[in-house]
Amino acid sequence: MKSINSLLLAAIAATTLQTAIASEKPPPGAMALSMVLTKLEQQGFTPIVEVDLERGRWKVEAYKGDQKYDLEVDPNSAEILSNKPDNS
Repeated sequence: MKSINSLLLAAIAATTLQTAIASEKPPPGAMALSMVLTKLEQQGFTPIVEVDLERGRWKVEAYKGDQKYDLEVDPNSAEILSNKPDNS
């Protein structure tokens, strides 16, 4: 199960990173997106369903338990800057 999660994470990271790089580049010193997503998963945010780079910050949609959240994450530290329940 853990290897399936790792493969899924890698696929999401690769796909998302290609989309993000097409429109915006992470700031200098940014962590690898896979590391950022791993840190979020370690905090219980799984599955991660969408990732975009906007104005130099990762915008992440992820579940924690049964609740979906909209997260804003610092690309250099993986610190969650904003954590809002997605009520849509």
